[in-house]
Amino acid sequence: MLESVYKDTEKKMTTAVEALKRELGVIRTGKASPHLLDHIAVEAYGTRMPLNQLATLSAPEPRLLTVQPFDRTQMAAIEKAIRASELGVNPTNDGTLIRIPIPPLNEERRREFVKLARKHGEEAKVAVRAVRRDMNERLKKGKDAGDVPEDDVHRGQEKIQKITDEFVVQVDKILAAKEKEIMEV
Repeated sequence: MLESVYKDTEKKMTTAVEALKRELGVIRTGKASPHLLDHIAVEAYGTRMPLNQLATLSAPEPRLLTVQPFDRTQMAAIEKAIRASELGVNPTNDGTLIRIPIPPLNEERRREFVKLARKHGEEAKVAVRAVRRDMNERLKKGKDAGDVPEDDVHRGQEKIQKITDEFVVQVDKILAAKEKEIMEV
């Protein structure tokens, strides 16, 4: 039983870290990244669809994103969705390609993005700690049911705490790298 608890702990904590990476990927830095457009949904074909299902996204230059729609009839809808997003960018359409120049960030905006990144990092830590709590509860229920001896419960809780500490350090490293990237001029 202990091994399955450990595996579940690592699996769920890994999911929390992956969610953090996705959240941080959407936060704008000084350079262009196609991940900035991941959260944009476009009204197309009578439904809302993710932009990456309607077009090829790329960053050919450090300060430029390009969007090449698979279907040119969706150009206006894609451009409208990009303008409506909270990115604060002004896309230009040349008929076959949408160019999105990424303006440099000012100091105040960079600090706002760092705060946002820290908030996401704290949410990831809370998620990791919630997994720890759930797994410790699972061990206690196993002890109460007579499936797990008390010594194994204590050893299991120590191991779960070590796993938790490793994931918290991992979250801190990811967050520090993102903060450095945001503040880089």
